[in-house]
Amino acid sequence: MVLATAALAVSVGNVDASPTLHKTIKVDKQTIFYREAGDKSDPTIVLLHGFPTSSHMYRNLIPKLADNYHVIAPDYPGFGNSSMPSVNEFEYSFDNLAKITEHFLNQVGVDKFTMYVMDYGAPIGFRIAQAHPEKIEGLIIQNGNAYDEGLRDFWQPIKQFWADKSDANKQALAEALLTIDATKWQYTNGTRNSEAISPDNWIMDQALLDRSGNKEIQLELFYSYGTNPAHYPVWQKYFRTYQPPTLLVWGKGDYIFPEEGAHPYKRDLKNIDFNILDTGHFALEEDLDVISSKILSFMQERVHSKGK
Repeated sequence: MVLATAALAVSVGNVDASPTLHKTIKVDKQTIFYREAGDKSDPTIVLLHGFPTSSHMYRNLIPKLADNYHVIAPDYPGFGNSSMPSVNEFEYSFDNLAKITEHFLNQVGVDKFTMYVMDYGAPIGFRIAQAHPEKIEGLIIQNGNAYDEGLRDFWQPIKQFWADKSDANKQALAEALLTIDATKWQYTNGTRNSEAISPDNWIMDQALLDRSGNKEIQLELFYSYGTNPAHYPVWQKYFRTYQPPTLLVWGKGDYIFPEEGAHPYKRDLKNIDFNILDTGHFALEEDLDVISSKILSFMQERVHSKGK
């Protein structure tokens, strides 16, 4: 009985060593929700989420990293538990999301960090990296695009919207991309076993998409995504010039950001650990253990060693 109690105490101690905290902070008049874990004296990993999710996509990854790293994951305005001002009250553009994310990091005292970018997190994070290369200790890229090769068939109707922001094109995109079937598809398409993916993901994401005014927000961001390809040469120059240590983990079954968008990173980044995984868009849902193990090795071997 004594031994069992002692074992339980050790187990509970391990679980509670780095709990994930759920916090909010005011940034540029917006309430920004974020998840945070780990010791602030340890190196920081910033996790930037994609569409249509939030920091919730990192809920299982954070505990895997927090014993060794300070981990922080914000929700952008219009996503998750952060403020959701209307499109008339807030500029929903990638420039502005990058700006508010940068201000968030400044306010919480994160000055140097490794950045995990996925989907929308890539154009947000790469804007920050290009503007402040001195802050970036490393990059973890998971199905986030920075090359023309990565915008293939999925993007054709969105490109039509970029060319013509008509009500008809808005409606077409809303019907194609903002429904529960589309949200479920993002999680299950291209996976090895769709039954391994929890439906809680798309049910929660869709509940947030279905809030009054949120579809208008997402349509503004679909349109703003058209500003990103013009930045690709600038980001690629950043990669070539500063050569941040990079871990790439890419789900090859992703129809949104297909594998063709992963390989060009090798042209510009020389210190890259390149991995194509047999899964889909939200790779963490199926390959959490693989990705977390690779992150821990990458941080120790390529990021930490750089400073020693």
